[in-house]
Amino acid sequence: MADTESRSSTFPDIVELNVGGQVYVTRLETLKAVPDSLLWAKFSQSSPEELPKDGKGRFFFDRDGFLFRYILDYLRDSELFLPEFFKERRRLQKEADFFRLPELSSRLAAPSKENSPTEDGGEPEEAELASPTTTTSTTTTTSSSSSSDRTLRSPGSGGGYITVGYRGSYTIGRDIQADAKFRRVARITVCSKIGLAKEVFGDTLNESRDPDRTSDKYTSRYYLKYNFLEQAFDRLAEAGFHMVACNSTGTCSYASSDPGEDKVWTSYTEYVFSR
Repeated sequence: MADTESRSSTFPDIVELNVGGQVYVTRLETLKAVPDSLLWAKFSQSSPEELPKDGKGRFFFDRDGFLFRYILDYLRDSELFLPEFFKERRRLQKEADFFRLPELSSRLAAPSKENSPTEDGGEPEEAELASPTTTTSTTTTTSSSSSSDRTLRSPGSGGGYITVGYRGSYTIGRDIQADAKFRRVARITVCSKIGLAKEVFGDTLNESRDPDRTSDKYTSRYYLKYNFLEQAFDRLAEAGFHMVACNSTGTCSYASSDPGEDKVWTSYTEYVFSR
């Protein structure tokens, strides 16, 4: 017993993990929240020298880095909230089995009535996976909120994804606070099914670059007639969409050796919305 405590105490209170290339930072007590789980065993029964690490010294697990966020949420709160139209319930159950979280695995294996397969064979909407003592009240709340969400959508509208992207540029001079010229959005692009893009953006959608395709086809060539991101976000929210992911890259396109010259930065950002 004393040997176990001595070995576990060698781990830092704040632990950095690399799970399948995704970096997470959490507390040691979170990783040990569920006794007899894999993470509890690794961080209670082992020493840091025994665990594999990446090139930066972070503890490495060769698992699905995206799904691990839900594992970590469960360890923090003993509850789990999944997004609407979550497509990877079975894969998440597999991750729960790997990390030896039987309670989470059993909840994922036995969805509530609202989460049963839909008539058209599509994936069900996901609800809160709460503790068994709160299942009844949670189910009622989820059902009513789902009905409310559906009333916001136009008749016949369905689910899907829309990716909104933009290229922007800004300059930073010698005095960053005084001289920074902030975001300039040149054009907002839209990638999705054509019918879905037209439903959301209507006549604000410029179709000139891909004019003749049918509504059930996909396009990555549409763009909006305005350059205010918030205006696009408002339309997506009104149509029942929620942002599920985003990414951005930035490069310094001009950097003079003269310290008095401004540096011009360009960036490309994408936001993924789901309904």
